Amino acid sequence: MRTTLTRRTWMSSAAAVLGTAALAREESLNSSWRPNYILSSALYGTATLPEILPEVAETGTTSIDLWPQPHGTQREEIESLGVEQVQQLLEKHDVRLGGIACYRPGAFKLDSEFAVARQLGDSETVLVTMAPGDSTFSGKPLDAAIRAFLSKLSPAIKLAEAGAGVIAIENHSNSLLNSPESIRRFTALLESDRVGIALAPHHLPQDGNLLADLAGNAGSAVKFVYAQQYGHGSSEKLPKEKELLQLPGRGSLDFGPLMRQLAEMQFAGPVEIFMHPVPRGVPILNSIAEITAAIRASREYLDGLLAS
Repeated sequence: MRTTLTRRTWMSSAAAVLGTAALAREESLNSSWRPNYILSSALYGTATLPEILPEVAETGTTSIDLWPQPHGTQREEIESLGVEQVQQLLEKHDVRLGGIACYRPGAFKLDSEFAVARQLGDSETVLVTMAPGDSTFSGKPLDAAIRAFLSKLSPAIKLAEAGAGVIAIENHSNSLLNSPESIRRFTALLESDRVGIALAPHHLPQDGNLLADLAGNAGSAVKFVYAQQYGHGSSEKLPKEKELLQLPGRGSLDFGPLMRQLAEMQFAGPVEIFMHPVPRGVPILNSIAEITAAIRASREYLDGLLAS
């Protein structure tokens, strides 16, 4: 029996084949991408680098993000131990310096942090900080304020462009970058690929699709991602099980859209599982083993979103 294909039938079949191929390519793309997880030293409170660095491999991360007081004390250890000894510790545990939390010096005083990045890290070490300024700006005043901020940041940007590291500005409450609009305007006005956004869901509406859209719109301007959701336990003392709701997989925020967007982007920057304890500077749980297990559980949750 001879089968005759109409033009409509042929086009429908071809579209189905192409659609299946496109879906297969997308699934292949997503399955081949794995987050570049980085370990926050602050989660361990005042534990020392010799205690924390062995946990990097245990948590499924490959790099460390050093936090200073009041969140941690590991950034200060570079001065107390000396650069050479810290370098030896990093090499011993096969860990790279992937980030430095630079909230204490601020965006306009990064010279010393770039120096550390040069000594212990590489050109992709991310310096995360904030943009001081009025959090109520919108429209043209917001654009003007962002341009003024970037102009004042230009000496640091030149250091980053010379290979000293990468600058990531966190969207933080009570700062110039605090809203979806400010993130969109900031990333649109950037002229250097060595500065961008540290995307912090904790400080944004808890909407997974919105977070994915912000990451997709920002594209390569996303330099760092905090895998942290909002929780009242970040600012007030609550029972531990409620404080831990900031971690991915424990609270109500669906990280699926954001993780799939990062996979589509083939995002190469650091992804940091994070939360704030109360008071600042204490470990998030009672022992190093418990902290590592909690981080690993959140990582498995995020990885599971990609697998599904």
